[in-house]
Amino acid sequence: MLITTLGYEGLDTETFFQILANNHVQTLVDIRELPLSRKRGFSKSALGENANAFGLKYVHIPELGAPRTARHEYRDSDDWAKFSRIYKKHLSLQTESLDKLSAMMKSDICCLVCFEADHFYCHRHYVADALLEKFNGKLKIIHLAASKTTAASWLRPLAGTASPR
Repeated sequence: MLITTLGYEGLDTETFFQILANNHVQTLVDIRELPLSRKRGFSKSALGENANAFGLKYVHIPELGAPRTARHEYRDSDDWAKFSRIYKKHLSLQTESLDKLSAMMKSDICCLVCFEADHFYCHRHYVADALLEKFNGKLKIIHLAASKTTAASWLRPLAGTASPR
């Protein structure tokens, strides 16, 4: 079993969909509560149309998005640990949505999509971790990115700031 994740921050639609194609993704799973974007091509309807044009299925599961309380708390406090606690509690209640996603994963290579480039600072890695637990550790998680450079999150401990995990 396999799940991929990708944030579209810093990507144009062509590069974004090329990354998905290069990794044989069949279903794009939008896990934003509010699938809106100031970035052209990444709002729900445009993303769905682009997915279709690239031969992918598009599914929106808003229940797996970060709830307003978590987003606003993070915006106001910049406290990732607090955001994480709020989101993980929310995610623990989303069994039906996780079941829906798990069923899709049995037939398609799915990619969890959100905005943030760094999966360590995005709720999608918590969704992937919940799926790993659901599949009793028998799940491969691949966090896709535009390049194979070292993720900024791995550099933070070297700079004296803690990783969010």
